[in-house]
Amino acid sequence: MAEKLRLDKWLWHGRFFKTRSLAAARVAAGDVRVNGTRVEKRSTMVAPGDVLTFSQGEIVRVISIEALGQRRGPAPEAQMLYKDLSPPVPKSRKSAPENPAFEGKGRPTKRDRRILDLSRSRSLE
Repeated sequence: MAEKLRLDKWLWHGRFFKTRSLAAARVAAGDVRVNGTRVEKRSTMVAPGDVLTFSQGEIVRVISIEALGQRRGPAPEAQMLYKDLSPPVPKSRKSAPENPAFEGKGRPTKRDRRILDLSRSRSLE
């Protein structure tokens, strides 16, 4: 008999969700597909060779299950459980820096903070 594991538990072991209950909620909402079929049962059994499709933030993940795993281990161990088949994220979708005035320059200086505070106070008037 081939080994199988619950879908919500595997998603948690693979570190796609922070808690098992979050993984179970996403499966119950119908946001996960197993081999192209939409699944709503948390207890759906998955095995190596199955392909999962689900969204994570703004990107769609396509994952091929390589192994089941016995525990929720560290990230390098979790990455051995699957093969990522997702298309690469286009460069245009990558987020822009939050504060473009200080990109990559470290903390703003006292002078920079004064200028920033002055520009904020003028915009409030």
